[in-house]
Amino acid sequence: MQEPQITDSRYAWFRLCLTLGAGVIANVGMWAIIVIMPAVEAEFGAGRAEASMPYTLTMIGFALGNFMLGRAVDRFGVTKSLIGAALGIAAGFGLATLSTSIAMLSAAQLLVGLASAIGFGPLIADISHWFVRRRGIAVALVASGNYLSGAFWPMVLADLLEDSGWRSVYLFMAVVTVVGVVPLALALKRRVPEHVHASAEAASSLNVRSSGLSPRALQYLLGLAGIGCCVAMSMPQVHIVSYCVDLGYGPVVGAEMLALMLLGGVGSRIVSGLLADQLGGVKTLLIGSTLQTLALFLYLPSDALVSLYVVSLVFGLSQGGIVPSYALIVREYMPAREAGSRVGFVMMATIFGMALGGWMSGWIYDVSGSYQLAFINGILWNGFNIAIMLWLLSRSRPGTVVPATP
Repeated sequence: MQEPQITDSRYAWFRLCLTLGAGVIANVGMWAIIVIMPAVEAEFGAGRAEASMPYTLTMIGFALGNFMLGRAVDRFGVTKSLIGAALGIAAGFGLATLSTSIAMLSAAQLLVGLASAIGFGPLIADISHWFVRRRGIAVALVASGNYLSGAFWPMVLADLLEDSGWRSVYLFMAVVTVVGVVPLALALKRRVPEHVHASAEAASSLNVRSSGLSPRALQYLLGLAGIGCCVAMSMPQVHIVSYCVDLGYGPVVGAEMLALMLLGGVGSRIVSGLLADQLGGVKTLLIGSTLQTLALFLYLPSDALVSLYVVSLVFGLSQGGIVPSYALIVREYMPAREAGSRVGFVMMATIFGMALGGWMSGWIYDVSGSYQLAFINGILWNGFNIAIMLWLLSRSRPGTVVPATP
């Protein structure tokens, strides 16, 4: 009896839908803290930099979780890892409701971020094994779960926040995470057969590009580029709600702008995934980074309500495909057998960039009393990322087999 096709099959697309659903729920941990940030600042009488610390700890946990939970998925499978992470997210939310200080909330958010990471890099790595011809768009769609989560949940949580307070928001999400993620995790028990992994390894070794660098050096270089682009990316994403509160528009309007920004990011990720199949990861990332810089410039003169909505959408459409492009660059320049650890490291670096940028923008606001310098800071960091990608593109050579490192 002939064995049915595994990769790019109807089941693979069905699995992608289940994976996307799990990601939309699990990723809420990194967005809920943005929605409640103004309420936390007011309750604890904190400055903007101090109020940004729970977000920074969330992203540090998210960064570490991408690396740690990615290894857990390789060892224990996606089902056990998802269930454990769902329980961890719920526990983190529950502990956060008991907080009596910014420090306690930040500690709880570290756990929330660590467990929420299951919805990003680990799920991207898992779905990449189920696709060959359409891997680019599959990775982009699963990566979009992070932005779909950010577009959907802030809208829901902002209303609950206004009616019941931020602790009710967190208790609600603790329940939703367990009830939503666990059944989806149980539906993902099937694993890719070993012979499929072997075939993918043999095919990928023929298409690896060379940069003239060792895999480790290239990995670190991509990590630095990821930090640069994500320090820039974090300014609007982390502070748009607080910015709108400062301008007198309120947190609900800020949540709407964040949702619009992230919906634009979903479209950008899908288009970038299709584009990367034609141009490659480096060129796709360069296009996204250049557009992100232009969008940040547009924020400088914008403080009117309509213009902020428009610029937030433009920003989302500009930057959504940047982070998934790093995963594709790893697959282009390094053998498939190293993809898990290499992708995990680079994703971790990009998220550290988000954490650094979120805190840095709050600190700049406290010092200057304005977000103008924070936007300029983001533009400069993004220029650093563009310079690295241009350098890498200038050294690229096609069709070179890169030996694995121990």
